[in-house]
Amino acid sequence: MTVQTPTPFPLSDRLPEQVHFDRRELGVILRLYGRMVAAGEWRDYGISALRDLAVFAVFRRTAEFPLYRIEKRPKLRARQGIYAVVGAEGQVLRRGHDLEAVLRVLEKTQIRPVD
Repeated sequence: MTVQTPTPFPLSDRLPEQVHFDRRELGVILRLYGRMVAAGEWRDYGISALRDLAVFAVFRRTAEFPLYRIEKRPKLRARQGIYAVVGAEGQVLRRGHDLEAVLRVLEKTQIRPVD
């Protein structure tokens, strides 16, 4: 019986690391999330870290489709902006390089006339 050594993975074809939100970015997102939960608008969230993007999804109810997705795509850094807010139907509500400026589009939805 012959024993073969395992073939090592080539270094140049290494799988890319996952994209994730750092502590500062999560702090900004969770501050907005806390205000919206206190206002009764949002109830749940989910975080996904994939190879090419990170997603913070906001839900009105658990086990429902997300109302909004806050996405981080590093490949768009030099073009349209690394951050985007995507609506429930998939439309991009705002895109940019500054997370706080991009999230302002969600704060405007909280302003309503008083009955």
